[in-house]
Amino acid sequence: MSGIAEFWRALPTAGRWLLSTVAISTFGRGLTLPFTIIYLHEVRGFDLGLSGALMSLIALTGLIVTGPGGTLIDRYGARIVLLVGLTSMIAGCTLLAFSTDPAVAAVALVLIGVNFGVSWPGINALIATVVQGDLRQQYFGVNFALVNLGIGVGGIVGGFFVDVQNPDTFVTIFLIDAASSLIPMALLLGPLRRIRTQTAPDGDDAPSGGYREILRQPAIRWLTLLTFVAVFIGYGQMEAGFPAFARQVSGVSTQVIGFAFAVNTAVIVFLQFAVLKRLTGRRRTRAMQVMAAVWAGSWLVLGATGLLPDSLAAAIGVLAFMGIFAFGETLLQPTVPAMYNDLATDRTRGRYNAVNSAAFQGGAITGPVAAGLLLDADLGGWYIALMVAGCVGIGVLAAVLERRIPASANGVTEVEPVEAGEPARPAERRKPADPA
Repeated sequence: MSGIAEFWRALPTAGRWLLSTVAISTFGRGLTLPFTIIYLHEVRGFDLGLSGALMSLIALTGLIVTGPGGTLIDRYGARIVLLVGLTSMIAGCTLLAFSTDPAVAAVALVLIGVNFGVSWPGINALIATVVQGDLRQQYFGVNFALVNLGIGVGGIVGGFFVDVQNPDTFVTIFLIDAASSLIPMALLLGPLRRIRTQTAPDGDDAPSGGYREILRQPAIRWLTLLTFVAVFIGYGQMEAGFPAFARQVSGVSTQVIGFAFAVNTAVIVFLQFAVLKRLTGRRRTRAMQVMAAVWAGSWLVLGATGLLPDSLAAAIGVLAFMGIFAFGETLLQPTVPAMYNDLATDRTRGRYNAVNSAAFQGGAITGPVAAGLLLDADLGGWYIALMVAGCVGIGVLAAVLERRIPASANGVTEVEPVEAGEPARPAERRKPADPA
């Protein structure tokens, strides 16, 4: 607890405001996230294939708007773009609550996707403006734990509350999800209204052509590829590949799958801060290699459950998979966003975070497709092999990245040689005035 108290005291007032409401504002998302496709299919009566296609609109829209969103953040500031995204989220959730027609639901999900596309680069840019140095890496980790806490508690409450025979219960959770967006909006309009991410004026690091310049950097290219692969074999499997494998190959019940997600949330919440203490001052690329080894072990455990389907051992293995996988997540989330933001300058932060977001969205879109093709063809063994191969790939990519990224962006303070021709440079470390 002393470490948590020390971390809290070290935060600027604006950082405390941002962190204090994370779990509350993500509670609404947790209420709806596991049940949206159930709502579309079983409550509104849309065909299952159509429901899946509608759900994909969130990720597709997010991917489309991420690039322009990063440019707008650098031009007008993260606060304004986040307010637009939150307004879109409120409208989308409210519209979805009363959607009885697929076309209306499609519009609602596109609006929700707009928020997802701009919120990741926007909030990361805002955090990086407020929090500096090693504290920034810790902040990203603690923020991730609180997001999981809010979503996890919301999912548990939603599971007890919703009833497919009573559509009003689903209307209620979507309206609560909409209302939860009012919390960060109130912060941005109130205590955080003076927060300004530095913007790029025309003719001086202008947004036009900025992405080409960013992606010319070898460090960014390797980091982006690493992010894509990590999401492809990680988060891209959580809502599709993992549940499908657990049901079809491991033969466990839906209750076991639900408990597995609860285990995932609990491990992240309880381990994240301890992991952060171990990460401070150490190379982030080495953390990625440890994560790759941990995730490879978790996928092998899940694969082993297929040898004893529909058994207690299989159920225990599925729960163990999610616990081990969650430990790997505690290594991923503090490091990757911190690397992007330490490579960025104050005037390009939105675009750097947009590149990160695009890589994440790409993995989240393609991961379920690969899982669906393999598992639909009863190739469960090849599916596990692909996941393990992806983990090996992450380890290799992290080793290559370590030779191309500046030491300061890799979480260490000593000066290390960077490969010739590497244009990336450490982030400018200006300490902003505490605006609160």
